[in-house]
Amino acid sequence: MEKKELKFEEKLEKLESIVKKLENGDVPLDDAIKSFEEAMHLAKDCDTTLKKASDALVNIVNNDGSINEFEVGKE
Repeated sequence: MEKKELKFEEKLEKLESIVKKLENGDVPLDDAIKSFEEAMHLAKDCDTTLKKASDALVNIVNNDGSINEFEVGKE
């Protein structure tokens, strides 16, 4: 059976849940290690998604269809 890909928001919620569980400290070491590894994978996936979104948003499409890069913080 194929595993369903989680949406960004679902990954973020799961990551937050894992962090809360680990912060409580009531997790056996083996489970904590597995949870930490899962959290790192989720964090990497979320970071990749955010970078892709950021890259897409920095381009401004002009009326003629040409693309300019949006410059943040430049005067």
